[in-house]
Amino acid sequence: MAEEKISAKTAPAGANHRPDWDTYFLDIVELVSRRSTCRRRSVGAGLVRDRRILSTGYNGAPSKLEHCLDIGCLREQLHVPSGERHELCRGLHAEQNVIIQAALHGVITKGSTLYCTNHPCVICSKMIINAGIVRIVIRDGYSDKLAAEMLQEAGIIVKQV
Repeated sequence: MAEEKISAKTAPAGANHRPDWDTYFLDIVELVSRRSTCRRRSVGAGLVRDRRILSTGYNGAPSKLEHCLDIGCLREQLHVPSGERHELCRGLHAEQNVIIQAALHGVITKGSTLYCTNHPCVICSKMIINAGIVRIVIRDGYSDKLAAEMLQEAGIIVKQV
């Protein structure tokens, strides 16, 4: 089969448009979020340093445990509002999973950028600070004033795209 060369004349419309790096990595973590097993919110995250992906993660139950998609959501059953009582959940947040995956595989997180579909909660923010992550790029906000204050105090740049 002959290979077709794509030139500027035959390229599909918009093919010459290249996303900036933040958009590129946010689009990737949007795809990662589709692996989520949470019934309430699908979140994806990725750690990047020097424009290279270090690890990815999404929210859901720990390995070897049944998924909320299959057995139901404990938070829904207990009528726990979003953003409250994080300990009443079988799942890990995407930000937790991306840091855990890096640790599991011996990847250094210091100096990296976290790309995430949502702003981290306060629990994840504390992990992010101690993991040495220096920048966070998010697509959507999340109402957690304490998380935002702690990240700012730690000098971590948060950019919403």
